[in-house]
Amino acid sequence: MSPNLIVMLTHHDKNVPHALDVFEECKDCSVAYWGFKDQGLPVGHIKRLADTIKRARKTVCFEVVHYRETECLGSAHLAVEMGVDYLMGTTYFDSVHELLKGTAVKYVPFCGRVSGSPSVLEGSISEIIDEAREIATHGVYGFDLLAYRYVGDPVRLAQTFVKAIDLPVVIAGSIRSVNQLDMIKALNPWAFTIGSAFFENEFGHSSIRERIEGVSAYLSRR
Repeated sequence: MSPNLIVMLTHHDKNVPHALDVFEECKDCSVAYWGFKDQGLPVGHIKRLADTIKRARKTVCFEVVHYRETECLGSAHLAVEMGVDYLMGTTYFDSVHELLKGTAVKYVPFCGRVSGSPSVLEGSISEIIDEAREIATHGVYGFDLLAYRYVGDPVRLAQTFVKAIDLPVVIAGSIRSVNQLDMIKALNPWAFTIGSAFFENEFGHSSIRERIEGVSAYLSRR
């Protein structure tokens, strides 16, 4: 099975102003997973976007780039209120995980030293994996790995991490080339995200819809 493409309606870690229009234009694409963040749009717009994606019977991925516990908890409350399928990102906190228990929201946190916006991932590969293994003992669904935001070798990190961690892994951040897609196909993680590249005319084609369908089709080729 091919990795799941998560289309992020974002640019440089913020929702694009016309996110709802883009989704409406592309909602009948073959892609099932759609994502957005809690930055760049008023909360009311974000709630409407989540509801629109759900009504289209698509899977909702809410990625949060926050590192302080109070901010992560606030976003987790919003995730529960919106009824999203996945809360991706945040520094891992027990309080966030406890809040999500008993809900339908699956927790897919960052691991490693993540900072800034757009986010950057630091730490040795062994440190990142050791942290993920410790977090995994708490029962999270999977991990949001910022491989292409890593200050070291992103390919080596992704390959080593996916082999070492027996949970769903999302490869996230700055995927914008066919070579990277080839790596994703070879690695076959559970999912990966593309956001900014779709809004920067990467992957050819004249429209966002065609770019999304083009990447989806490329993943399906043997």
